[in-house]
Amino acid sequence: MHELSIAQSLLAIIEDEMTKHGKEKLLTVKVRHGRLSAIVPEALETAFEVLTVDSRLAGSKLEMEETPVVLRCRACGREFSPEGDSAFAPCPGCGEELGHTVLSGRELYIEYLELE
Repeated sequence: MHELSIAQSLLAIIEDEMTKHGKEKLLTVKVRHGRLSAIVPEALETAFEVLTVDSRLAGSKLEMEETPVVLRCRACGREFSPEGDSAFAPCPGCGEELGHTVLSGRELYIEYLELE
């Protein structure tokens, strides 16, 4: 379960930001993750809860938002989102099946922190 190590990294970043800004309490952290990032939201939420128990971050809220996959066709340049979870994603414009550029969907970052 790589979500545990991801949660540990997120918490290290959060602690650094809290120290940098002189804040003592985390209310909310919003994490944006791409559909291709292989994150299981429930597993990350569980890891976050387990790692924050008995810490100054206990009781804070983890919000997650998934970014859809957006591809650019290598043949015609059209941007599109593939349907479903299929790895097979022909371009709806020209039918090209391979070599598309991934424009979004691999992200994993903290969008914002709400601190006191």
